[in-house]
Amino acid sequence: MITFDRVGVVYDGADTPVLRDVDLTVEEGELCLVVGHTGVGKSTLLGAVNGLVPHFTGGTLHGRVTVDGRDTATHPPRELADVVGVVGQDPLDGFVTDTVEEELAYAMEQLAVPPPVMRKRVEETLDLLGLADLRHRALHELSGGQQQRVAIGSVLTAHPRILVLDEPTSALDPTAAEEVLAAVTRLVHDLGVTVLLAEHRLERVVQYADRVIHLPGDGLVRAGTPAEVFRTASVAPPIVELGRLAGWTPLPLSVRDARRAAAPLRGRLAATAVPPVRTPAPAGPPLLRARGITVAYGDVAAVREVDLTLRAGEVTALMGRNGSGKSSLLWAVQGAGPRRSGSVEAGEDGKDPGKLSAAEARRIVSLVPQTPTDLLYLDSVRQELDQADRESATAPGTPGTPGTPGGPAGALTAREILDRLAPGVADTTHPRDLSEGQKLALVLAIQLTAAPRVLLLDEPTRGLDYRAKEQLIRTVDGLAAEGRSVVVSTHDVEFAARAADRVVVMAEGEIVADAPTADVIVASPVFAPQTAKILAPLPFLTVGQVGAVLAATGTPA
Repeated sequence: MITFDRVGVVYDGADTPVLRDVDLTVEEGELCLVVGHTGVGKSTLLGAVNGLVPHFTGGTLHGRVTVDGRDTATHPPRELADVVGVVGQDPLDGFVTDTVEEELAYAMEQLAVPPPVMRKRVEETLDLLGLADLRHRALHELSGGQQQRVAIGSVLTAHPRILVLDEPTSALDPTAAEEVLAAVTRLVHDLGVTVLLAEHRLERVVQYADRVIHLPGDGLVRAGTPAEVFRTASVAPPIVELGRLAGWTPLPLSVRDARRAAAPLRGRLAATAVPPVRTPAPAGPPLLRARGITVAYGDVAAVREVDLTLRAGEVTALMGRNGSGKSSLLWAVQGAGPRRSGSVEAGEDGKDPGKLSAAEARRIVSLVPQTPTDLLYLDSVRQELDQADRESATAPGTPGTPGTPGGPAGALTAREILDRLAPGVADTTHPRDLSEGQKLALVLAIQLTAAPRVLLLDEPTRGLDYRAKEQLIRTVDGLAAEGRSVVVSTHDVEFAARAADRVVVMAEGEIVADAPTADVIVASPVFAPQTAKILAPLPFLTVGQVGAVLAATGTPA
């Protein structure tokens, strides 16, 4: 179905190829998981399948890529649209109509499919993906999981034989992610669709993969069964990390298989104390008090009478399904978002950020939105950093600017903060050309230049690989150690288990749980991390905790 024959890709101005000597065959009806760190060429590999590389991206393609017998070098994307369907990270970016039914029909209209056939395919797709009850709904009213299913359906109506998915669950809560992956596996098993899926949250998808395509970062590609590839791969989900630590053979890929293999391990761990995931900073005084926060859009209440207190030195994970009101609450607390009622007191003077100018509010409470690039509008990293310094009146030697992780408090410019968060980012680089982790670091540096005591991060792990998440955890730990309060809105349960002291869960605009991290997520079948599910009823949250106990007791895995 898909063949790469000694394929190499070199972009204009680059010294080294992104891909080199790639020989790969993907058979019909396979679900192939594409894995690797950020920047190793996953998007390039996916783009070569439908001709975006090199027809849209530029650069030079060596070798030959054939898709259903068509050479992508001589067939641009429009001539492959009936064979390859592509769904990006953000479904809203690809929508061109207003309602579910119209979106499903749009691609067929462009391919001149006869109206009777269009109607039949729309009905089939609505049933296949469980969208029949939503057919007349406006796309912007749908949840994230529903939008992702509509995006998949909009390309399926053209009856492509290949589906390319780029991080389809990155913005979804655990339940919505399961809905989307269930729909994808149904396409593979029932219709024989070939799926190439790139995803950083491997714990969600590894159990569904027939094969794994690993890009280690040297331009080469290694493919094989999930158990073979993940035995030595540089990226792996917690279930695989635990299997490696315990020496399980073959490596389990599902929680069910891992629980069966883990019985002896649970026995060894049962008599030991569980070490803390992290050493939290001593909880300090309240830095922000929000009381009775209500946010409404028209007649729809997004946040209902919420009370929230944030303390110095505390890392709080804000969790809940898509549409539960997390982002609305963060924007209302920061002051830039709408607030129908309620009050916020922040800082030593108890000021309400919503009643201050944007510059003044940013010095008290800063927010990094879901898409960090929304705050990047200049042409180079240097310009962004200089602008942040000017807005914050910061220059080397200026007193009163707190430090960042890894160094003492003192006067730090945006450039100095960035160098500590993500060393090596060149001044001349365009912000849009940075990796997701570098973009996040740049926006953090810009916001931290104002020295806010409260920092709000809305879905910061979206698009980050495991290595970038480790860096983010270190950054968050360092900010808390300085006496700041950090709130991380996230669907990433593995990140929350490792980074947060406290978890606040929202549903229908209300807070339904607010307790220490272990108390909330261990008891939840939805929010429990993989290690907790495998080792239950033992209260372990991470592979690191297991490794620490085995090392301390001298017990071999």
